[in-house]
Amino acid sequence: MTFSVASYNIHKCCGLDRRVDLERIADVLKEIDADLVGLQEVLHPQADALAERLGMHVAMGPTHDRQSLPYGNAVLTRFAIHRSHTFDLSWAAREPRGGIRLDLIMADGLLHVFNVHFGLKVRERAAQVKTLVREHILHADLTGPRVVIGDLNEWFPFRGPVGRALRRELHGPRIRRTHPAPLPIFPLDRIYWDRHLSSDGFRVHRSRLARVASDHLPVVARLRMNGLRTPLG
Repeated sequence: MTFSVASYNIHKCCGLDRRVDLERIADVLKEIDADLVGLQEVLHPQADALAERLGMHVAMGPTHDRQSLPYGNAVLTRFAIHRSHTFDLSWAAREPRGGIRLDLIMADGLLHVFNVHFGLKVRERAAQVKTLVREHILHADLTGPRVVIGDLNEWFPFRGPVGRALRRELHGPRIRRTHPAPLPIFPLDRIYWDRHLSSDGFRVHRSRLARVASDHLPVVARLRMNGLRTPLG
């Protein structure tokens, strides 16, 4: 079974022209046409509206309130959601951060998806990725392949603690630059996948619309499950 995964920091649907335009973000997502999308910096009503426009299931993983609304991460998916839950990755007195885990029902069993948004400081990210790996990616109840998507805020591809920690457990493609959108310099947005999955391609979506819709460009991976079967516990 082959499916596509995307990660996209939508910046609260605020584009580089400072215009909040949910329809523009929806159009970028239609261009991508992924089966599974991890969103960061999204308000709960925006996540619901995008899911409705795209005809997808949605799970929201708020980290705090903004504009008196739940704000944080969300996942849009064409696959049935077996279960989901959020987890906290906040560090010290920094801005609240977190992630959301989804267990998705695939034709070959369960797929475990983690969508996260890490902090801006090196020590903060080091602590966050340690927690993510120890308490979530290596959790004893995981029965199927794992995919990690998100805005990891790591500016350099190989020297940082986040990439090193995730590559010890998962496969990571060649890092691509995604921020700022018009002329990307930093590889902030990543997708990592279990070695039980195979890749049929990894790219940055660079359409004219994507270059203005948010300050980040989306990344997209096409993955293949290799006939694994996992129980729905």
